[in-house]
Amino acid sequence: MEIATTGIFKGMNKTMSIFSLFVILVSVSLTGYFPEKSSQFLVALREYLTPFLEWYYVLLVAFLLFFMIWLGMGRYRNVRLGGDLEQPEFTFFSWISMLFAAGTGVGILFWSVAQPIIQFQNNPFTQNDMSPESAIVGMSLTYFHWGLNGWAIFSFIAITMAYFSYRHDYPLTIRSSLYPILEKLVDGFAGRFVDVLAVFGTVFGIATTLGLGVEQMNAGLKEVLHIQPSQTLQLLVMSIIMLIATFSVVSGVSKGVKLLSEANFWLSILVLLFLLFFGPTQYLIGVTIESTGHYIQNILRLTFHTNVTHDTNWQAVWTVFFWGWWIAWSPFVGMFIARISRGRTFGEFVLGVLLTPTLITIIWIGLFGGTALYEQLFMNKDIIGAVNQDISAALFIMIESLDMGMLGSFISFMMIVLIATYLITSANAGTLVITTILASGSTTPPTAHRILWGLILTLLTGVLIVAGGLETLQAAVIAAALPFSVVIIIMMFGLVKSLSLEQTPVRSGNESISVREPWILEKDTGEEPTIIDELNPNIKDIEEPEYK
Repeated sequence: MEIATTGIFKGMNKTMSIFSLFVILVSVSLTGYFPEKSSQFLVALREYLTPFLEWYYVLLVAFLLFFMIWLGMGRYRNVRLGGDLEQPEFTFFSWISMLFAAGTGVGILFWSVAQPIIQFQNNPFTQNDMSPESAIVGMSLTYFHWGLNGWAIFSFIAITMAYFSYRHDYPLTIRSSLYPILEKLVDGFAGRFVDVLAVFGTVFGIATTLGLGVEQMNAGLKEVLHIQPSQTLQLLVMSIIMLIATFSVVSGVSKGVKLLSEANFWLSILVLLFLLFFGPTQYLIGVTIESTGHYIQNILRLTFHTNVTHDTNWQAVWTVFFWGWWIAWSPFVGMFIARISRGRTFGEFVLGVLLTPTLITIIWIGLFGGTALYEQLFMNKDIIGAVNQDISAALFIMIESLDMGMLGSFISFMMIVLIATYLITSANAGTLVITTILASGSTTPPTAHRILWGLILTLLTGVLIVAGGLETLQAAVIAAALPFSVVIIIMMFGLVKSLSLEQTPVRSGNESISVREPWILEKDTGEEPTIIDELNPNIKDIEEPEYK
């Protein structure tokens, strides 16, 4: 794997690290020196790709959703991510708690109020009369972009990485899932190229998330502390966030990061309970239930909607952006989920990773978005005007509209803290994932390189903010996700080929057991293929399948 043993790249894949650093730094430099032209280029590229992505991303994400359902309910549902009798590494509650913190915290905080309000005003599926019925549609469209389809992307990357790592002892990298297709080429240029694409997608996905979070914190500081927003303030806030994240890397305060994640979880629960009991409780419960039913009824229609008539830009602005964001973010979240899912069967994994985060997301958006819609519809508050003026301020405008005085200001301040902690944990985990990929799957990449990539993420986020803000961030992540989407397609073929060598799971007593194929490919040492783990003694009489 060409891991350097000396020099500044010690512990890293030197070729991959140099190439990744070069391309990202060139991107940062060009965007920094030519912000307006860079913004124009990215926006023009997005417009050029949109007609293609309107059907390509739709088809890819739809297939991933049905593919994951098949894995969870089909003949391979009892295949285990690890040894045949291996038990889950974490309890179900701990596993679900960590899934909650994986990947979408900052995004949901940004869009949970803004998106339902915007969809309520204008979408291609209603008369746009801003009636209570339109509010239901606006909520269900928001669920669609944050629900099952998006989590199908994350769960596919995670289950594929976990399968090849825990069941076949390959490194926890994207390239490992391509062994069945590329064979020995995975250890050469092709494998390195695939991992570098994953790095690019992760870098731009994290940069977009950091940019959105910083914009929202900027708006929160204006609403709570009356500090006027500016690019300088955004860059200052971002630098402080990354400084804290980098400090946690250097000091090795893993317990501190864990405590921070747990604090995020409980603070989020407290905020939800606050809205439920101090907000319009009956309306929130009703609108969440009804909009969830509307989402379930229309999920197939929305999944295959491609804007074929081209009479609106809704598909390009929303679905194409969100599917690109989920794809770009998937190597990061996928690796995190894979690390905590050892010992789960395919059935358990799909049930947990698809349904649980979607349910949590629906509750979160239902309470936040529902409160904003109630204030707009029944309390004569101009939430729409405020959101249209500044999307990043939507969350704080909604809280202010409740007219709770000092208590409302305190909740807004807590939301700023919550955004900051989500950003810190995301930045810290993001640098770990990037350096893990560049270290060919090592779980302990050099601290110096984690610091380096933290600085690079800071620079890239900063120049994208300066270059044009939200529109530029969205255009960048859509373009960065496209190459990695091709990798996802190859990964599907690799997983299916490997699974085809698994015998149909059989049962011994109360345990689910599956016969495993002799899979390890011949390495450069000249060794013959071997079976990774010994077959369970209870099924010795089952003939071992031949590797073809």
